[in-house]
Amino acid sequence: MEESAAESGAESRTGSGADDSRVTRAGAAVADASPSATRVPQRINPGLPTRVAYGFGSVAYGVKNNGFDYLLLIFYSQVLGADASVVGAALLIALMLDAVTDPIIGYASDNLRTRWGRRHPFMYFAALPVALSYYLLWNPPADLRGNDLFLYLLVLAVAIRALITLYEVPSSALVAELTDDYDERTQILSFRYFFGWTGGLAMVAFALAFLLVPTETISNGFFNLEGFSRYGVIAASVIFTAIMISALGTHSFIPYLRSPPPKRPMTLKTVFGELVETLANRSFLALFLAALCGAVATGLAAGLNYYINSFFWGFTNQEISLLTTSVFLSAVMAFFLAPQVSMRLGKKKGAILIGIFAFTTAPLPIFLRLIGLMPENGSPALFPVVCVMSVIDVALIIVFQILTASMIADIVEQSELRTGRRSEGTFFAAITFSRKFVQGFGVVSATVILTLAQFPPGAAPGEVSEDTLFRLGMYYAPSVFIVWMLMIACLRLYRIDRDAHEANLAALREKAGNPG
Repeated sequence: MEESAAESGAESRTGSGADDSRVTRAGAAVADASPSATRVPQRINPGLPTRVAYGFGSVAYGVKNNGFDYLLLIFYSQVLGADASVVGAALLIALMLDAVTDPIIGYASDNLRTRWGRRHPFMYFAALPVALSYYLLWNPPADLRGNDLFLYLLVLAVAIRALITLYEVPSSALVAELTDDYDERTQILSFRYFFGWTGGLAMVAFALAFLLVPTETISNGFFNLEGFSRYGVIAASVIFTAIMISALGTHSFIPYLRSPPPKRPMTLKTVFGELVETLANRSFLALFLAALCGAVATGLAAGLNYYINSFFWGFTNQEISLLTTSVFLSAVMAFFLAPQVSMRLGKKKGAILIGIFAFTTAPLPIFLRLIGLMPENGSPALFPVVCVMSVIDVALIIVFQILTASMIADIVEQSELRTGRRSEGTFFAAITFSRKFVQGFGVVSATVILTLAQFPPGAAPGEVSEDTLFRLGMYYAPSVFIVWMLMIACLRLYRIDRDAHEANLAALREKAGNPG
């Protein structure tokens, strides 16, 4: 995908198509008038190898994300015997403690001065510690079981969240530096979300198919303790590899990325004042509020995924594995669809239309079951119906995520005009923070619904009453739908379209003494 939308025609691009040319020489200028940087970098042409390397780094977050979403609550509650409320409390406390790290790391990566630039030192430093912490999460000491696992889970959840932030925030911020093109940002982020979704799901699908499998003494694969242990080893190795590939694959661009702002006294008052000034942006606040709502809804859905598929629908492990694997098709569809939506509809309009359709469709099968319009459990028609609806819906959800992430990147130039500073890390820290709600408040919300539904701890599929399952669906479907619609309402406050973005770029070029 090397094409870029050149509607403005403001800058010519030279260099390779499919090869990985670093920069074009035309248009380089010294930004004497700008207080935000010592130079305007030469234009970067991120070719296919760079896009793949940059995108592949998201596998690390995808593996961690899916492990927390789909397996963590089951592992610590159903397998190790901790109460769901205890697991939820540990994750909530970890989220509250970790919330401080996002703006700190984002701000630090905007202002760091090293020969390896602003972003890459954080990425390299995070690789080994986060992989080791993730391994330990799935291999607790043998003498810890039940609610005694609270402190162990809390410490590791805090460590993993902080360390993944150390990588994810600077890495995500790179997209706004690799290109300033309205549509090319969406194209590059399509790689990132494709790998994030497929990498994370591949790890879960692999675990379900080959690790969490029944044995002679274990009838249900989800209770295979050794399988979870092996999952920890493999997943940790994948996380480390993904981070290193992304960091090394973008390392050669360091000389051409943005410079940090000029040195100034870094007091707490200065830091806090600059953070407030940067984030007091209407379009950013709209996206941030939307992201928070969306993350809670998505986390709720993911946290109850096993319960809905195994208990509510009565699917077998093999069917759940197929349902998980089918999302690969969703990711491929989204990879091609998102750039087209960006070019044809624009990001805001496209995100709203796609979101309304996707988030109305998502809880629809549950609603239909509650009113008796879905095939009964065990019917040959049930799995194909749920699977097809899931493939389409997840594809649209991924498109929505790509568009909103690209909208965050477009705020960078608007903010630079107003504050005189490039704040990619600070803005993208908001994305990482909101996505953590998927494992934090989302999973906590899932535990609340399980409690309200009076879901019995340690129960296996087939051992839960119909009344309990009805309550599960009755609390789940309306809750997730309402939060998703709040997210769509927040997006309406976003103000940057294609024309506004091009105007921001033109104003920055003029300010830097390079109007053409």
